[in-house]
Amino acid sequence: MSQVDSTARPQRTLLFFAMPPGGVRDIGFAVGIIAMLGVLILPIPTFLIDIGLALSIALAVLILMVSLWIEKPLEFSSFPTVLLIATMLRLALSIATTRLILADGNTGVDAAGYVIAGFANFLMSGDFVIGIVVFLILVVVNFLVITKGATRIAEVGARFTLDAIPGKQMAIDADLSSGLINETEAQRRRRELEEESAFFGSMDGASKFVRGEAIASLIVIAVNIFGGIVIATTRHGMPLASAADVFTRLSVGDGLVSQIPALIISLAAGLLVSKGGTRGSADKAVLGQLGAYPRALIMAATLMAIFSAVPGLPTIPFMLLAGILAFVAYTIPRQRKAAEMEKEKAAKRAADEAARASQDSVKAELDIPELELTVGKQLARTVLRSPTELAHRVAKIRRKFAREYGFVIPEIKVNESLTVPAKGYEISVHGTTIAHHTLRVGDYLIVTGEGPAPQVPADATRDPAFGMKAVWINEAFTSDVKREGFVPIDNLSVVLTHLVEITRNNLAQLLSYKDMRALLDRLDPEYRRLIDEIVPAQISNSGLQAVLKLLLAERVSIRNLNLILEAIAEVSPHARRAETVAEHVRMRMAAQICGDLAVDGTLFVVRLGNRWDLAFHQGLKRDAKGDVVELTLDPRLVEEFGEAASKLVKELMAVHTRFAIVTAPEARPYVRMIIERMFPSIPVLSHLEIARGANVQPIGSIS
Repeated sequence: MSQVDSTARPQRTLLFFAMPPGGVRDIGFAVGIIAMLGVLILPIPTFLIDIGLALSIALAVLILMVSLWIEKPLEFSSFPTVLLIATMLRLALSIATTRLILADGNTGVDAAGYVIAGFANFLMSGDFVIGIVVFLILVVVNFLVITKGATRIAEVGARFTLDAIPGKQMAIDADLSSGLINETEAQRRRRELEEESAFFGSMDGASKFVRGEAIASLIVIAVNIFGGIVIATTRHGMPLASAADVFTRLSVGDGLVSQIPALIISLAAGLLVSKGGTRGSADKAVLGQLGAYPRALIMAATLMAIFSAVPGLPTIPFMLLAGILAFVAYTIPRQRKAAEMEKEKAAKRAADEAARASQDSVKAELDIPELELTVGKQLARTVLRSPTELAHRVAKIRRKFAREYGFVIPEIKVNESLTVPAKGYEISVHGTTIAHHTLRVGDYLIVTGEGPAPQVPADATRDPAFGMKAVWINEAFTSDVKREGFVPIDNLSVVLTHLVEITRNNLAQLLSYKDMRALLDRLDPEYRRLIDEIVPAQISNSGLQAVLKLLLAERVSIRNLNLILEAIAEVSPHARRAETVAEHVRMRMAAQICGDLAVDGTLFVVRLGNRWDLAFHQGLKRDAKGDVVELTLDPRLVEEFGEAASKLVKELMAVHTRFAIVTAPEARPYVRMIIERMFPSIPVLSHLEIARGANVQPIGSIS
């Protein structure tokens, strides 16, 4: 038998140490609650009573300190449970002390322990009448002032919190639908809303514990006094005066010991529910807001100084307060200013360190700007002379593109480099140089086109943006050419105009997948549901991006993204190729396309002659389904068509600022393919893309 016991004991020990800390904590908590209930039934020795009363006071102080230092009420969401446990602990101790007072009160004031005796002697100053008065004042303060106010705040807070739940839930759903927050953040906010409503509802009921305890304390002290006097005089033969003195001291001391922790916890409950929407610990919230207005402190100091001069009032206290308030009013603005300066310095240091780390890091070389303008050293003195003006004009360019084409182009990086010719500049897209040119620094450009040149000394050149005929003139002749009706263009305007035109020609490359996702996330919830229906069931995200890129490649704005998605949803079940989908989208956007190309309400068009219509029609190859797959046109015909189109377009560009070439729907992509090599800015439309009711004016024919 002993052998069995010796083997079982180590196993039980190992099982105890193998238990998780949470399990041991749960068991200990349950044991504490059971011990508290045991106090209600079992007799407790005086030294345990002293430990319990000290624990009650320490718990009350701990609760008050936690209530002072939490940032928001929900951080102490267990307060109603803690309040119930603390109240139950005090009531259990009151029953235990009542049993000791009535049983052993005849032995003296130490019958219920030294804690009660110490409070009785210290707070009552040896006179039980003083103790009764102090006890009644504590009960009145706790019951009528703190607890009643905290209860009212909790009731109003619970009511308003419950009333606001539907509106807050709708706000969370709206933020989630608009893409301002993700699903995880929405779940966190909903959970916090549920915890907030449960917390204020619990606080509404928990505040009743303290009110009930205040009433119970009055009943307990009355029972102890009268019951003790009766027991002492009838059972122990004590004189009435001696019995009244001893039992009144014991009862009042017991009441004080239980009422002081109750007052502290009531104060903690009042601080917690009155915190409301204020964030931060109580010292920061209260002292920070009281000291936020130096003028108020100065007025208070002035009033205290006036009171110190009034005859009959003590001078020193009021003067001391006036000096403290004036000192605080003087130091707070300077402390705040110093704190702000220190914060700015810290932010600047962090920015400098980040910039230095970025410069020193090899990884920074892997970051390729999407759109970059690099100028030579000599040209930089003109173009970069005013960084503010350059930044302002670049920002205007980006805003213009956003309004015109429906998406925000990337940031334009502007820098200078020794690798670029001193008077030249380069425009790069995704790290590849797309265009470069050399300017005459300080001179002005006059675009003449096919017209006459100005009557001043000038050097012939070409406009870098459009390739039109132009001349360079000296700055001294700008006023003369203005009188002749010409517009002189400075170096910065020449560079930015070229940059704008290069950006227009590369819009498709600048629309990244991230940009497309940002556009889709900004849509209304109904269109986001439409996207969920067609992606990826009928078209992939990359296919959707390819359609948008095809539209931007021909300078068709995607600002009406809702209409584009509807058109894609119509054709995507029947067509998989992005080119086919894009052609259908163009037909649905006929009104927008014609409106963007019209000049004063008139759409000027150039038609293909009968010969070329027939040539392109015969050159189209179709598959078994009848869909066009490629163009098989004799290369000599392609060259001949290009020459004829180039000759006519150059003639028309001298007269018309904007026009389009119109052809058959099936041949349109291939005609565009030939035209864009020579004139990237000339749009090519199909007959189906001419909007109904549009005012069309033919101005020529490629024949």
